[in-house]
Amino acid sequence: MIVLWRATDEPRRAGFAVSRQVRGAVQRNRARRRLREAYRAMREAAPTHTALVIIGRPAALRRPFAALAGELHDALTTIPGPRA
Repeated sequence: MIVLWRATDEPRRAGFAVSRQVRGAVQRNRARRRLREAYRAMREAAPTHTALVIIGRPAALRRPFAALAGELHDALTTIPGPRA
């Protein structure tokens, strides 16, 4: 996955996209739902004033959910800024 971020004055927000490398709309939607759920579980790791875009890759469907959430947590903790 790729996590893009930008500091903002507004509260934390996130957008989700899945690459067309994931074939089929059903599979892309499933990957997007898994990423959204992983973000819900790990959102406190992100700084409070950031705008995030999380881009899913084909591995988002194959990896176990715990591993996916762990990768997202690691990515969010590397973003500088205050956390709530």
